[in-house]
Amino acid sequence: MSDRRSFDVVIVGGGHNALVAAILLGRAERRVVVLERRDELGGAAVSARLFPGYDARLSRYSYLVSLFPDALRRSLGLPVEFRRRRIAAYPPIEADADFHAMLTHVAARVFRTLTEPLRSRQEFRRLLDDDAAWDALFKTPLSAVLERTFESDLLRGTALTDALIGTFAPADDPLLRQNRCFLYHVVGGTWDVPVGGMGALSGALALAAREAGAELVTGTEVVTIATDGIAAEVTCADGRTYGAHHVLAGVAPHVLTGLLGEAAAPAPAPATKPEGAQLKINMLLKRLPQVTGVSAEEAFTGTFHVNEGYDQLEQAYRQAAAGQIPDLPPCEMYCHSLTDPSILSDDLNAQGVQTLTLFGLHMPARLFTSPDAKENAVAATLRSLNGVLAEPIDELLLGLEAVTPPELEAELGMPGGHIFHRDLAWPFAESEHEVGRWGVETDQPNVWLCGAGARRGGGVSGIPGHNAARAVLEADSH
Repeated sequence: MSDRRSFDVVIVGGGHNALVAAILLGRAERRVVVLERRDELGGAAVSARLFPGYDARLSRYSYLVSLFPDALRRSLGLPVEFRRRRIAAYPPIEADADFHAMLTHVAARVFRTLTEPLRSRQEFRRLLDDDAAWDALFKTPLSAVLERTFESDLLRGTALTDALIGTFAPADDPLLRQNRCFLYHVVGGTWDVPVGGMGALSGALALAAREAGAELVTGTEVVTIATDGIAAEVTCADGRTYGAHHVLAGVAPHVLTGLLGEAAAPAPAPATKPEGAQLKINMLLKRLPQVTGVSAEEAFTGTFHVNEGYDQLEQAYRQAAAGQIPDLPPCEMYCHSLTDPSILSDDLNAQGVQTLTLFGLHMPARLFTSPDAKENAVAATLRSLNGVLAEPIDELLLGLEAVTPPELEAELGMPGGHIFHRDLAWPFAESEHEVGRWGVETDQPNVWLCGAGARRGGGVSGIPGHNAARAVLEADSH
């Protein structure tokens, strides 16, 4: 027999963005329920004790925070510290002064707009007030500006990595997917370490949501969403149903399409299933590996770049696009425990144990169809890493966990393992009807995106959750 309950808002999915929306709507005296398929809230922003016998809580999926606006953090009242890494990167990035000035200018103009209604393309360009920056970042492939700015292959490649995190594209992609990814990676300032691990952030958000009156339900899979545009009904696998005026989708647009059914597909919906392109490796080590010419602490406090030269990235992309695991997988890593030792027990800290978080580029889901693909990809990545170390990392490992795009899809429901739910979109309206909206709308007037797949989504930012809550409150006021 069906057990039906009614709320003002049902939020499907309990990731960090969904929790932000739940807090804001709960504080606005809306009756809110969050339905999460997994037994744990936080989505990709969680921590876990991955290695039996070791008291170490690693940020399992997402691992750094950049785009979370300070004003939003303060308004949510989160008791979480975000700590800046003492060293930015190794090898050190010698930024071109004019290029750095351009990005600083763009960041100052763009970042504050991410939590405001969408401007038109023309308004956005006027706000930017820099024709050279507009041409470099919004009109022409990123390859053009990198090749004329940097003589060094290494500097070109290091800059390009910000355009490829979670995005499978070449530097000269005419669709400008790499430009959009680059923009989101550079407008938010430094990438900070959440003290206590990513789970500390999600835990604080969940607590604040409960205190705001939201009901948080885990272990509950949503199977359908029905709506006539005015009222909606959400049905779960266990037969329970939830009625509401609004439904917020913390799931990917591709997933939302399936929940709504073809007759009520959200817009803009992906024509094809998205494809993620990264290999995440979490490691626990007896100590950090030695690096020739620099201390391990200097090398791994910030982002440690491995075989990410400009030509190396292009070669890896071409091999992956052809269905081959790159011979020399480009990757980057950092040591969370150097900046925040609290994720390790006192005993592990006393022993000198450290963590390493590795993010491999150009590892699209298409590479992981055979039974031995994951093993081969991990082995190739470790060979790539060992090629730049003074000693093999294998001899220092206490534990290693690798997560591929298909595993991300299975565990978190991200289609194709795409960490942004789909390719990132420009942070302005691309059609007239979007102007003044929040970038969270669908074809259904009472169904809203609140996850990474919203316009101005992606990253650990809380921005889609904020914007979805604003859209709902605005709609209710009309």
